[in-house]
Amino acid sequence: MAGLTAAHRLYTTASDLFDLTVVEAGNRIGGRIFTSEFAGDRVEMGATWIHGIGGSPVYDIARKIHALDDSTPWERMDGYPDDGVTVAEGGVVLDPLTVSSISTLYRTLMDTARAGGLPANTGPGVGSFLRKGLQAYRASHRGGAGEAVEDAVFAMNENTERTYTSADDLEELNLAAESEYREFPGEQITIARGYSRVIEHLASALPPGTIRLGRKVQRIEWSPDGGGTAPSEPPVKVILEDGSAMAADHVVVTVSLGVLKAKGGMEFNPSLPSFKREAIGRLGFGVVNKLFMEVEEGEDEVPSMELAFEQEEGSKRHVAKIPWWMRRTASICPIYGGSRVLLSWFAGKEAAELEKLSEEEIISGVHATLDGFSAVKVDRRCNGSAGRGGGVTIARVMRSGWGSDPLFQGSYSYVAVGSSGDDLDLMAEPLPSGGARMALQILFAGEATHRTHYSTTHGAYFSGIREANRLIQRYSNSNSSNN
Repeated sequence: MAGLTAAHRLYTTASDLFDLTVVEAGNRIGGRIFTSEFAGDRVEMGATWIHGIGGSPVYDIARKIHALDDSTPWERMDGYPDDGVTVAEGGVVLDPLTVSSISTLYRTLMDTARAGGLPANTGPGVGSFLRKGLQAYRASHRGGAGEAVEDAVFAMNENTERTYTSADDLEELNLAAESEYREFPGEQITIARGYSRVIEHLASALPPGTIRLGRKVQRIEWSPDGGGTAPSEPPVKVILEDGSAMAADHVVVTVSLGVLKAKGGMEFNPSLPSFKREAIGRLGFGVVNKLFMEVEEGEDEVPSMELAFEQEEGSKRHVAKIPWWMRRTASICPIYGGSRVLLSWFAGKEAAELEKLSEEEIISGVHATLDGFSAVKVDRRCNGSAGRGGGVTIARVMRSGWGSDPLFQGSYSYVAVGSSGDDLDLMAEPLPSGGARMALQILFAGEATHRTHYSTTHGAYFSGIREANRLIQRYSNSNSSNN
């Protein structure tokens, strides 16, 4: 999103100033946006939601290109399942009032964190702040559903938060930084014709041959002091994995934070300055994966549940055969009402483990989980009645693998304890910095370079616009001076 947005902006706004090349290491465009197909349904392997339609550039593009409507069903076309049945391990349907009370408490605590102004003695991590809030709630609400049930429902909300943030443990998430994160107002929706349509639209404006697939960058050579390069030669050289090289006046780097963190992910010669390396090291970058499951033909009903797992191993409701990597999954739901494709989200260690398992191991683990919650069956949209149980057979699965993919090495960024929004600003700093004679050799864009919209596609979009404008402004100023 960031790279194609920058290229689109440069070409459509100032094509007379720039000779553009987009270098893509993979065999497709889109990066962490990847619309695919499974069991006859369109699914998103990566970016899924437009997070608020009020002011979102992604929504504006999708509406402009008529990508929001389709005659065929699509993933989460019916939005979030907002009145689902919550089932405790062992198959007990939980009292909706209990679920609502604990879930409302959780949302209130997160709203408080994002509003800022917390007491000075509040710890650095979101996790401990949330748990203290739960303890305070219990102190003033005696005689509830019991701590085990409250813990299970609270953990269910925490596990959903983990997929929002990519943090394995919410204690790793910087509490102070929550107040800087911004969301757009309005509905949160998915794109009927697929998220990839937005990417394809941006790419379609570029001249043929601008985008070069399968061209992995191994190293970027630059000139920090502006010296050592003949005046007629571009100051930056991009060395590709096949040994070939490309010269450039400016390079906009839009690889993931995971690639920048990884040894051998991308080299810079000379190395990036310490302020940039330290910001890269402090920020968090986690793994979130999606698991799609096809239910065998002939099944009458599909289980659709929010999962409240027991938090105490060895308790009477704890089902030992459920594997550990399923135990922080917040729900199993059809991707839309009537679909035979189920979806679960995984984050952190569980998401990484999912990538290592065989299809047979995954299916076995899902079956064990469904059996552990098998006292109920609910309707296909997570919003209906409980009924009598019965076995459900998963025929096959498809999962994303963002953590093990060397082109991404994770899913999206978060502000970790020990980092701050300042690090996101440092990520966006171009090189050389300051008033160097040959400034703006290397520019940085991507969701991990946006202080208030990190982790989102619209944050990536805004960053691409920002860096394109930075270059356009440089040459506009130069032309004005010459005139």
